[in-house]
Amino acid sequence: MNRMLYGGAVAFFSFIALSGCSKPAGEKVGSVDLVTTTDTVSYLIGIDIARSLREVKDDIVLDIVFAGVRDRLAGSERRFPPEAERVIMEAFSMQMQQKQMAKSETEAAKNLKEAKDFLEENGKKPGVVTTESGLQYIVLKEGDGPIPPDSSKVKVHYEGTLLNGKVFDSSIRRGEPSIFTTHQVIAGWTEALKLMKVGSKFKLFVPPDLAYGRRGMAHDIRPNMLLIFEIELLGIEK
Repeated sequence: MNRMLYGGAVAFFSFIALSGCSKPAGEKVGSVDLVTTTDTVSYLIGIDIARSLREVKDDIVLDIVFAGVRDRLAGSERRFPPEAERVIMEAFSMQMQQKQMAKSETEAAKNLKEAKDFLEENGKKPGVVTTESGLQYIVLKEGDGPIPPDSSKVKVHYEGTLLNGKVFDSSIRRGEPSIFTTHQVIAGWTEALKLMKVGSKFKLFVPPDLAYGRRGMAHDIRPNMLLIFEIELLGIEK
């Protein structure tokens, strides 16, 4: 847990300790009554801090956190000198990083196996074409326009989903086509666009190594995830 996170947690618990007092029964939220504006703000700050603490929730004891807050607010003698506190928190931060790396490795291996298993079965289905790179696609509509030359700028409509069906990106839902050059996208797209005539619509099944690979991308696209896209090539821009 870094200094900013630690500082935010302390600020939150200090706020609760200073503003909390006995209230008459009011609106019930979970195990607390929200009566005043301070109650509500305190609760919302708690929700916000909880998001920051989610990754370390199994490695801290909230009762002891409160004990530390109370000791500090009461002016009790410090149990550790400032330098020792820094060393302890840096060691804890390193421990959390190692734990997260191990979790990420497990997740990446699981996603890679799911991708391979899916592609193996999907490649047997009628209409699915598998290229030498491992990209799979289905021609949903064959266009009659030109094929984009290398590094050309194209206009497309698309929707991207995960294996579980969740949509993670969609120009269709935004109601506005996307324009980009063919070499500025993931390798699976670059390869597919060189197979498409303007007016075509393809469904792509992009292996992890032709998508975002081990690193993943943003929140939804985890390490080694296979991605599915429907892409319609609307035109080639000048």
